[in-house]
Amino acid sequence: MAGNPRVGVLALQGDVREHAALLAGLGAEVTLVRRPGELAQVDGLVIPGGESTVIDKLSRLFGMQAPIRDAIRDGMPVLGTCAGLILLADRLVDAIEGQESFGGLDVTVRRNAFGRQVESFEARLTVAALGGDPVRAAFIRGPVVESVGPAASVLAALDDGRVVAVEQGALLGLSFHPEITGETRFHERFLDTVRTR
Repeated sequence: MAGNPRVGVLALQGDVREHAALLAGLGAEVTLVRRPGELAQVDGLVIPGGESTVIDKLSRLFGMQAPIRDAIRDGMPVLGTCAGLILLADRLVDAIEGQESFGGLDVTVRRNAFGRQVESFEARLTVAALGGDPVRAAFIRGPVVESVGPAASVLAALDDGRVVAVEQGALLGLSFHPEITGETRFHERFLDTVRTR
């Protein structure tokens, strides 16, 4: 792909600005995506942290659910953080009634697995696929991956074995918020996927 990768941040709810700023800092052309026409203009998508239930409802209200599902099925690279991981999961535990996801990741994810906002914490994660120093990961009411199907692979787990980062083809799902701690390597990995696609 010539030039800078064109990527979108799903801008229905959540920490949209932080992702947009980080991606722009890495040289991407960033579009805030709220409508199907905007999704059609980008080569990759970030689904930010926020309230997965609200993003799910708004995606249906704005006519975005089917286009995002189609894009995922067609191989569009997608990075989902926190709520974004929930929305990428094929199976949910503790979802509210009627909650849906976009799917694509062969995983089962439990919402709010780490408790309430006051129980937020930081951890250092060894991520072999990224090399270098451990990742500083901020968990804010984060989900956890309860089971990983054969199509997906584990990128990182906490010391107690709970899986917090997974990858499957062009999809990357994280329980935590790299955009808050200044960790750029996951976004760089996402942009590399966008470029090679």
